[in-house]
Amino acid sequence: MNTSVVLCETCGVEHSSETLKAGDCKICQDDRQYLPRSGQSWVTLADLVSREQQMEFAEVHPRIWEIQPTPRMGIGQHSILLRTSAGNLLWDPPAFIDAASIARVEELGGIAAIASSHPHMFGVQLEWSAAFSNAPVYVAEADRQWLRREGAAIRYWSESEQVLPEVKLVQTGGHFPGSAVAHFSAGEGVLLSGDTIFPTPSGWVTFMRSYPNYIPLSPNLVRHITQRISTLDFNRLHGNFGNVIPEQAKEVVNASAERYIAWASGQNDHLG
Repeated sequence: MNTSVVLCETCGVEHSSETLKAGDCKICQDDRQYLPRSGQSWVTLADLVSREQQMEFAEVHPRIWEIQPTPRMGIGQHSILLRTSAGNLLWDPPAFIDAASIARVEELGGIAAIASSHPHMFGVQLEWSAAFSNAPVYVAEADRQWLRREGAAIRYWSESEQVLPEVKLVQTGGHFPGSAVAHFSAGEGVLLSGDTIFPTPSGWVTFMRSYPNYIPLSPNLVRHITQRISTLDFNRLHGNFGNVIPEQAKEVVNASAERYIAWASGQNDHLG
């Protein structure tokens, strides 16, 4: 583990020396994210260890473990370790890694593949890869420009990619051009959606270009997302903040998309 690796403190994404020369984090300068009023700040893994940063692990469903740095680091996603019969997928990697978290993941079967739903969730993906025999890190070709640190473990992909026998990545677009979901075909079928498709407290889902800046997606992009997942069978859906649609998830996604499109296109407008 390279404790000198530098992360943007706002989004938690690892950077190379080359991208640091640009000054501010490119990911946070984009209108989907933000730089705080206090400005750009950087932190190393060594800094986080000295702050006594830790990692919480919780089994939330058979074969699904959530991993979360505590206190919150970066965007604060709940990363997912999906345990399959052919190896584990680390989805939306954490913005932290240390010896204790490596040991805990080893106890759970290690990591065979790493992928993220979109660039905000890259975390310290190459450090997780290095800790597990340089496990391949899958990055959507369409989002290549947002990668802040290159490495030999990076595997670019487009449209769809079978990363494990029971796990397929599907490029849906939307939040980013390369935004993706991971489909676990075993059992009832599970969709790991990050915030490509975002479960809400009401039990519906929504779709956004920017969550912190409240910028919606167009109806056309929402239609495209639902078309891209139309052939996938899944009953359960997990977002990236511990938010879950526990059953009939595909039906919920389709109904939510119809509602969203109706409001966003003005079909439900009542003026006067």
